[in-house]
Amino acid sequence: MGSTAGRRLNINNINPHVKAAKYAVRGELAVKSEEYRAYLQGGLTDLPFSQVVSANIGNPQQLDQKPITFFRQVLSVLENPTLLNHEDVLLNQLGYKPDVLERARWLLKQVGSVGAYSASNGVPAIRQSIADFLERRDGFPAKQSDIYLSAGASSGVNTLLHVICADEKSGILVPIPQYPLYTASLSVLNATCVPYHLDESKNWGTDLDVIKKSFEEAKANGVDVRAIVIINPGNPTGASLSEEDIRSVIEFARQERLVLLADEVYQTNVFIGEFISFKRMLRQMQKEQPGAYDNVELASLHSVSKGMVGECGHRGGYFELVGFDPEVQAEIYKFVSIMLCAPVIGQCLVDLMVNPPQPGQPSYELYKKEYDAIYGGLRERAYALHKAFEQMEGVECGEPQGSMYLFPTINLSPKAAEAAAAEGRTPDEFYCMRLLEATGVCVVPGSGFGQKDGSLHFRTTFLAPGTEWVGSIIKFHSEFMDKYR
Repeated sequence: MGSTAGRRLNINNINPHVKAAKYAVRGELAVKSEEYRAYLQGGLTDLPFSQVVSANIGNPQQLDQKPITFFRQVLSVLENPTLLNHEDVLLNQLGYKPDVLERARWLLKQVGSVGAYSASNGVPAIRQSIADFLERRDGFPAKQSDIYLSAGASSGVNTLLHVICADEKSGILVPIPQYPLYTASLSVLNATCVPYHLDESKNWGTDLDVIKKSFEEAKANGVDVRAIVIINPGNPTGASLSEEDIRSVIEFARQERLVLLADEVYQTNVFIGEFISFKRMLRQMQKEQPGAYDNVELASLHSVSKGMVGECGHRGGYFELVGFDPEVQAEIYKFVSIMLCAPVIGQCLVDLMVNPPQPGQPSYELYKKEYDAIYGGLRERAYALHKAFEQMEGVECGEPQGSMYLFPTINLSPKAAEAAAAEGRTPDEFYCMRLLEATGVCVVPGSGFGQKDGSLHFRTTFLAPGTEWVGSIIKFHSEFMDKYR
């Protein structure tokens, strides 16, 4: 008779690749911030702050970004179609517009019920809506059969990495600093992350020489480098890549037969320059040099979680494949089939994102007003936070360019580094922990995203409303610098 004294699983016998994965955005600091939040909600008042500001994660509606009225009204009808039996109440008492009901009826006709599974790659009509959007955005056709709905862009990344990575020698070029989804996912897959550093002196642009050096070093070490990740606009940096940068990356991918993974979830969060999609530039290059780029493989991802939509909790997103072998694409379809389908209500929200109210339609005026107010508010807060960083000793931060984040450099004293080491922390982790404990503001140390040796950063969102929390960061920083001189 076997022993039943202990549990079958313990920390030493679970999947070691899961243990090795790190995801700083929801790491120790985030856990501690939620403990503080629960403490305050319990009515206790002996902390040096009265609220927790979760500036660690791009979660807009947690930080009071209001949902777009048109989107939520349509979703309310999708969740409860019996509301359509009371059209007069919706229109005359609850402020719904006729185009809300028209869109809800159309979506219900396509999905049947949001409580039912859809096709594994998503509702065909919604995939066609995305294809139409991509054609309007890029000026080149898109096919709905190349589009896959996903539970946010993260699910799409997971799918693609599972298919691309064959073993521990499979390498993926990843920008540093990067959103830790990529390194964590590669760790779980026991594949190889091949980091390439972005150029902070050039507003976090790509440096092709650096990419080539990382590629060659990995190849010399026996790594089979298969793909390159580009986050555009950047996370955590906010940078939008220039046309020249995008062209050079595509050309490099062609030369070295690399799959392009273009994470474009912040494409509407651009303050400086313009967003240029990798799809548009690839098609343009194919047009300029017929036949030269036909075998370039590109997967582009987008999501309802960011931008002015900010619907993280609804888990809606998609990816489009360009230039993939049909047999490989069939395996990708099989992989998404294992997960059945993306949440159907999230798929419907993707449809609303890519096909919002248009000029002349009843809901357009309010939609445009809400959209512009969210964009303007984000831009205003980004510059206010940037201005605050400019006042802080030893802090350097480039002008806000986009996304939802700033990624300032912090220069800390040897005394601060010694205090950090005594706690078993890196200096940036130490700084961020002291910031949380003193102010309730939760940010993420730069080490969670990757940074050059000898440099220190932290990432903060500029989503939180008001300015009081910014003032508390300035005060804390001054006191911290004085303490550790």
